[in-house]
Amino acid sequence: MSNARNKVIDRYRNDYENQLVIAEKNIYPQIQKYYQREYYKGVDNFIEYGSTDYQSLFQETLAGVSPHLYLGNKYKPKMNMFKIRSGMNYDYWTEMNWMHRDDPYGWFEWYLKYYNGRRHPDDERQIKRWQDFCGVNGRWRKRIYSRIYETNDWQVSPRIQQSLLHWGYMVNKEDYMQWKYLNNKV
Repeated sequence: MSNARNKVIDRYRNDYENQLVIAEKNIYPQIQKYYQREYYKGVDNFIEYGSTDYQSLFQETLAGVSPHLYLGNKYKPKMNMFKIRSGMNYDYWTEMNWMHRDDPYGWFEWYLKYYNGRRHPDDERQIKRWQDFCGVNGRWRKRIYSRIYETNDWQVSPRIQQSLLHWGYMVNKEDYMQWKYLNNKV
């Protein structure tokens, strides 16, 4: 791998690692408020793909969070912070080839393993996906701050905000001020 490519990957990792600190502090302990996806099939009849012991992964990483809050056989928008349906379903994700065979349940599964210290050949792709979605120049992060600026309403675009939460990013004043500065809106 070239030195220039390594620098880009390191920059993505550093930006991502900094956001993980924010996510761990602000979002991770409250994950039950935000994260409910329909691809989980329930605690008792959870379908496992590959060799991952999902019960152990979830118990280890989400200790203290009731499994019914993140596992279920039905999507529950009322569990989300904004009480709305957000995101695409598992079949769509599969059709788009967004899942790696080692993480068949997608970004959240990959994130839990990454959070627990696993490093994997798919890390670069997943971190780039995160950056493109909600990193400093991420499409939806830029969009939500633009909408907040236009409306002066921190509750604007709940679907976008909920999607950002699904990716472990919470809209906040510090990042909004950074967005304003970077976009000459100060």
